[in-house]
Amino acid sequence: MKKPELVFGIHAVTSLFEHSPERVLEMWLLNGRQDERIRPLLALADAIGIKPQMAARKTLDEKAESTQHQGIVVRVRSAKILTENDLEALLDKTDTPFLLILDGVTDPHNLGACLRNADAAGVHGVIVPKDNSAGLTASVSKVACGAAETVPLFQVTNLARTMKQLQERGVWIVGTAGEADSTLYQANLCGSLAIAMGAEEKGLRRLSREGCDTLISIPMAGSVSSLNVSVATGICLFEAVRQRQA
Repeated sequence: MKKPELVFGIHAVTSLFEHSPERVLEMWLLNGRQDERIRPLLALADAIGIKPQMAARKTLDEKAESTQHQGIVVRVRSAKILTENDLEALLDKTDTPFLLILDGVTDPHNLGACLRNADAAGVHGVIVPKDNSAGLTASVSKVACGAAETVPLFQVTNLARTMKQLQERGVWIVGTAGEADSTLYQANLCGSLAIAMGAEEKGLRRLSREGCDTLISIPMAGSVSSLNVSVATGICLFEAVRQRQA
């Protein structure tokens, strides 16, 4: 059985209470914090019978292993790990799936930012390899600002095999590669779609790249050769949003 985890930060904790209140076990609040930003959160906690324990800032810093907790830390049951079977269930009930594949994104801050982008763009789910990705840690939840509770994250054993299965279900997979001849703005990003993003320095792994239906690049006008993966992800997702709403 997994040990309980911690979630901190106002947005992350609020989203947790709104979407997964059954996971909350315990709550600590900074001594004296009773301002307007925290009151709605306290009301959510009270509604499910969670009473905050007052704590000094040093105690919260130690619990969160961070100073960015905004005076609120909760202990939670581990989130259910979603797998290939859960992804199949999502595809069964989604007419035109819009998915994000992250290959080798191991930095928690990048994963959190990508989840936040995915939530804003209306992505139905994010797919990551089980053994080559950051997991849903407290840092990921904090950076995601609540998106970790609203966007399903599927951890798959074999990413190349999952990509093939997506294609068999009619999902068109567009991968990003700096050397691609076609650009993001020339691609058709409508219909059932998965956008595949690689890690910032290495990009998509060979099998993942070969598993894509097409490869595209983001036009770069300056001297910088690449973008942070979360920035690149946001650009690609919202170009897809633009096309899908046109």
